[in-house]
Amino acid sequence: MTERDRTPDGRPRNARPRDALGRPLPPGEDGVERVPEDLDLDIEETVSEGQRLLDRGYPFHAHEVFEAMWRKAPPEERPLWQGLAQLAVGMTHLLRGNPKGAASLLRQGKARIRHYEDVPPYRLDIDGLSAWADHLLTEIDRGDPTDAPPIPILRMP
Repeated sequence: MTERDRTPDGRPRNARPRDALGRPLPPGEDGVERVPEDLDLDIEETVSEGQRLLDRGYPFHAHEVFEAMWRKAPPEERPLWQGLAQLAVGMTHLLRGNPKGAASLLRQGKARIRHYEDVPPYRLDIDGLSAWADHLLTEIDRGDPTDAPPIPILRMP
């Protein structure tokens, strides 16, 4: 039996390479660079890195960046970062050809970030992100999801 790769604290780790949408590739194949499991960015770096990854077509990786912030955020901000992660992974599911999963995650993510619409933190464009999610949900509901959804813009101009 092969020893399973584990994190320093003993949690199992999947060391297989992944494609741009986070799908595991066969061992030995070249994948895209992974987000480090111990990623520790501040808020500005998190938003910038998340946008950079979205712009490059790596929504799965952006979701991992937001998830890292979600795990360390104060309780009152966790729904914000969880919602951003869900929006990014919703886009991932859409690009993977799973519109049902995409719709579920887009709805959940939108519901979480809407709690911050009155006073958007960190110049995040909560209204714009909600409109973006609505656009994708409309396309999914019509049965006509796009192969290249528009890239969400995280910050207000």
